[in-house]
Amino acid sequence: MREPSSVGFEANGVVSPTPIPPQPLLERLKDYGQEDAFALWDELTPDERHSLVKDIESLDLSRIDRIIRCSLRSQGLPTAAIEPVPESSVSTVEDRTQEERERWWKMGLKAISDGKVAVLLLSGGQGTRLGSADPKGCFNIGLPSGKSLFQLQAEKILCVQRLAAQANESSASSVQIHWYIMTSPFTDEATRKFFESHKYFGLEAEQVTFFQQGTIPCVSKDGRFIMETPYRVAKSPDGNGGVYSALKYSKLLEDMASKGIKYIDCYGVDNALVRVADPTFIGYFIDKGVAAAAKVVRKAYPQEKVGVFVRRGKGGPLTVVEYSELDPSLASAVNQATGRLRFCWSNVCLHMFTLDFLNQVANGLEKDSVYHLAEKKIPSIHGYTTGLKLEQFIFDAFPYAPTTALFEVLREEEFAPVKNANGSNYDTPDSAKLLVLRLHTRWVVAAGGFLTHSVPLYATGVEVSPLCSYAGENLEPICRGRTFHAPCEITF
Repeated sequence: MREPSSVGFEANGVVSPTPIPPQPLLERLKDYGQEDAFALWDELTPDERHSLVKDIESLDLSRIDRIIRCSLRSQGLPTAAIEPVPESSVSTVEDRTQEERERWWKMGLKAISDGKVAVLLLSGGQGTRLGSADPKGCFNIGLPSGKSLFQLQAEKILCVQRLAAQANESSASSVQIHWYIMTSPFTDEATRKFFESHKYFGLEAEQVTFFQQGTIPCVSKDGRFIMETPYRVAKSPDGNGGVYSALKYSKLLEDMASKGIKYIDCYGVDNALVRVADPTFIGYFIDKGVAAAAKVVRKAYPQEKVGVFVRRGKGGPLTVVEYSELDPSLASAVNQATGRLRFCWSNVCLHMFTLDFLNQVANGLEKDSVYHLAEKKIPSIHGYTTGLKLEQFIFDAFPYAPTTALFEVLREEEFAPVKNANGSNYDTPDSAKLLVLRLHTRWVVAAGGFLTHSVPLYATGVEVSPLCSYAGENLEPICRGRTFHAPCEITF
């Protein structure tokens, strides 16, 4: 049976049939109120029509419709009242004994040596706000070594593998931490090429797995698709919380299980001081026997723009509330017993999960389908138009956790965010570089080294290669009695 057609005219006046959109696809779009996606069909070339059909066919329309409806409906609904995190759920820096720290460090190294630990990197972001078209992990923050964020993190993995092998008297080549790297459609190819061209920074190629987070259509305030071009729906990445469904759909949860992995250390790419696969945190997590854990830093001041951990509802689960959702009077309230802010534990995207829990979250988040709506300027056929991007956040998992523990770390030791271009007021490559140089300078001085410097010391320092030391350990043989001229890199 021939496809019905409308009538069009070619330039020479000869009548030619214009194919109409595939009817079953158009009917499905009508079912979900999205038939406007074909509004400009008659004006498209044959190639553009083909592109539009392929683009619509690639969408799981029933799933997307469910997500859009649930997310729009949940906006503005009252949420359960929040309470401060109970003190018993937090390991604070001052409460930790030396004996505990050493025990956790050994437990963590043992789990790494036994192949039970994987590292999960959230690396879908581009360096647009840094003035770079490259993936954020390729960025060089200006350290003396010129190393990228990816290289610093890879070398920390190499170092901790070596420490685990030494502690458990196994051969260095037998201890391997698998590194799962989540990219986005915008960063995937460039990230893979960067790793290949740098020979995986000394890691084995087979211990690194790349996978992509999903995208989701951008919609108008009434839930209709925004068309980026007449033949393509505008889409955006589904947020760093898209990691859970991405792990599920790329079968990587099964891959982890087949490798004997039990614990997953998860972090964001844009932290120059991140301790990747931190043995102390892993040991604490195993010791507590919880499903999920997060490193937290103390909020610097009440108005600081960071999300904080709270308890949702009376005796409810721990979760994160964004700074924009926290009432100013609550944000500045002080706990008289501790002298800290009542809501003081900042989320800095340093998490630990059991594999069992990741499986539970991947299924639960998919079922509930509530995404956060962010009002943004979206490129469209009408120029930039105001619309909604839908995304999930990594911390959306925490309400599913039967048990959660928080582990306080010092901001100046583990949190140097790289988010804004130099010249901005905070979280720049320059501010992160200084945090790294200052911390490493303290390590070198503690190990008996000396510094000379031609600029003020507060504006410079030394960089210790992660291949030499993971967290300031084992530096005496390199540093004792030696003088280093800042800025420089200390390496083997």
